[in-house]
Amino acid sequence: MGLRSHLSRARGALSSHLVSIRAAGIVEERTWRDLEDALLLADVGAKTTDELLSEARERFERNDEVDVEGLLGILKSVLIERLGVTDRSLATGGEPSVWLFVGVNGAGKTTTIGKVGSREVAAGLQVVFAAGDTFRAAAADQLATWADRVGSPLVRGAENADPSSVIFDAVEHAAARGADLVLADTAGRFHTKSNLMDELAKVRRVAEKGSGTVTETLLVIDATTGQNGLVQARQFAEVVEVTGIVLTKLDGSARGGIVVAVQEDIGIPVKLVGVGEGGDDLVEFDPVDFVDALFGVTAEI
Repeated sequence: MGLRSHLSRARGALSSHLVSIRAAGIVEERTWRDLEDALLLADVGAKTTDELLSEARERFERNDEVDVEGLLGILKSVLIERLGVTDRSLATGGEPSVWLFVGVNGAGKTTTIGKVGSREVAAGLQVVFAAGDTFRAAAADQLATWADRVGSPLVRGAENADPSSVIFDAVEHAAARGADLVLADTAGRFHTKSNLMDELAKVRRVAEKGSGTVTETLLVIDATTGQNGLVQARQFAEVVEVTGIVLTKLDGSARGGIVVAVQEDIGIPVKLVGVGEGGDDLVEFDPVDFVDALFGVTAEI
């Protein structure tokens, strides 16, 4: 199932502007103002919005026969091109590979790890879960439920144990049993606290001291937080080498433009999106599908 059926709220944020633009029947200065308002309300961000509309206007003015629908198609094409020039695959290659999951509490990090684990086990990989958020017993318990569900081992430590040691032990456990992949949870308290960011940097270093190789560091962001998610991405990226974004709750957000803002502002691609509560509701991000879902018109590429 594509993103279209899941993004009604994000599409709704644009719909009122698109209705007025289409009703006008002609492209005029007000059209560009309405498009600017629509992109800003979707949390694309001011700088990126300006760049997108400048490129769309340049293409539009090269062809004076393009109508309103054609203009929307041009804007779609510009968005798709900007989003599509990046690798969104999840990297493996270690023995085992280690995927670290970082993010603030409440973003859906632990649930995301469970869903990723379910997906990778279904694909035939041997997975070990690491309950590295030792400051919340509920997080380890939640991860244990997912591990039981998919039939994979979980390595956890005592409450308030050193998160780095738990993840290190999980990597060694995975190596000893020939597992392919370690999915490691990390502490998720407020990202503004420097000691917690230092802790994440330590986790990253220790995770590679043994048998494993960190091939992904995935930042989990709640899409409903909009531009706050962009602030989080900047701060986490300063501490650990974030390789991709997992955007949760995209189905419940009118701020889907954060996908564009994160990639344009920081250069970190959105690799996975959460579009529901079910185990299968974590899907690979597809730029064409995403833009189609928002606009519902055909691109003029």
